[in-house]
Amino acid sequence: MAKVIITMEIMPENTESDLEQIESKAKEKIEEKQGIINSINREEVAFGLKKIIIKFSADEEKGSPDPIAEELEKQEDIASAQITMVSRALG
Repeated sequence: MAKVIITMEIMPENTESDLEQIESKAKEKIEEKQGIINSINREEVAFGLKKIIIKFSADEEKGSPDPIAEELEKQEDIASAQITMVSRALG
């Protein structure tokens, strides 16, 4: 079974959005699909708005990670969730 490394970017609705709660929802959705979180970072976008960048690994055979992003976009306080990179893990 091959592993893939996935990078997902989550943009909150506004600067008042609870980033801790958004991260918690994302972790829950990723773990439901048996993904393993490698890192979570926040990056300044503009004027106090920060996006969340999550890197996680999953089995390639589990299918596309797009449904995770689609489910997160339906959550309150999340403006968008996008899979920005998928690559095969070596080794």
